[in-house]
Amino acid sequence: VNEEDQLRIISMEKGGDVLGVFKRLARGIQTVGDSVKAECGKEFMLDEKYGYVHSCPTNLGTGMRASVHIDLPGWTSLGVDKLRARCEELALQPRGTRGESGGQTGCT
Repeated sequence: VNEEDQLRIISMEKGGDVLGVFKRLARGIQTVGDSVKAECGKEFMLDEKYGYVHSCPTNLGTGMRASVHIDLPGWTSLGVDKLRARCEELALQPRGTRGESGGQTGCT
């Protein structure tokens, strides 16, 4: 409670079916929203101008973030600093397989 995310719904799977993952995420969000409304009569706070309202102002809008995990054989063997430098050149953020602040494992 009172962290950046009051609620986090995650949809992920191996492979490249991004649309399928998104559709499942949308169904999950709708299901949770319907359940909350049925339980207490409340809905997610949605502002016409700013989108979904969160406890963290930087998360205004959709509140959605998409991530892709890919194998990068060779890059991790060169060291994390080389990987970070290359990602910076490509305007990407390297993250570990254990989530946002997790370390890199293997070649992923």
